[in-house]
Amino acid sequence: MAAPAQLQALLKAVNTLLRKRRYHAVLALLKGFRNGAVYGVKIRAPHALVMTFLFRSGSLQEKLQAVLKATYTHSRNLACFVFTYKSLCALQSHVQGETHQMHSFLAAFLGGLLVFGKNNNVNSQINMYLLSRVLFALCRLGVEKGYVPKLRWDPFPLHTAVIWGLVLWLFEYHRPTLQPSLQSSMTYLYEDSNVWHDISDFLIFNKSSPSK
Repeated sequence: MAAPAQLQALLKAVNTLLRKRRYHAVLALLKGFRNGAVYGVKIRAPHALVMTFLFRSGSLQEKLQAVLKATYTHSRNLACFVFTYKSLCALQSHVQGETHQMHSFLAAFLGGLLVFGKNNNVNSQINMYLLSRVLFALCRLGVEKGYVPKLRWDPFPLHTAVIWGLVLWLFEYHRPTLQPSLQSSMTYLYEDSNVWHDISDFLIFNKSSPSK
């Protein structure tokens, strides 16, 4: 019974430490790193698994390695970014004695440059994901602040039509400009659906197996 008692004492000591406000800033960095790592796995693993097995060729081992590599990269980068961002925000607040809006921008600017500045598939997808949401948010902020007049009609249908018109035009005539995973998805939808040989690759499979 000694081990459980020692374990309980250790857990009590750890919980006491976690509740102390004097260590809150440092512990927040550690939990931010933890949350970034966990969230990166939750977001990337299912996406990488589906996209790899749908569109990537190669052996099972190669596909699993690709999934693990993408998941690790996303998880590591997000964890490092959260840790860097929170550290720089805390440092600026400590130096100036108060918090300013610019602190968030500067901390994220430097963190993004250091962590997500390398041009690879994972970072590219994350940046494009953020870009669309940032543009939406800035438009809403512009309307909220009065810099952009509020329209009397809903612009969403026109916005949707322009996006779909542009992406299909780019796919058909300027395909290399599109991100590779988007090219793969659109090839599956719009080109692979033009080819079949019998019922197997018309209804059951996308492509028939090569004949022996």
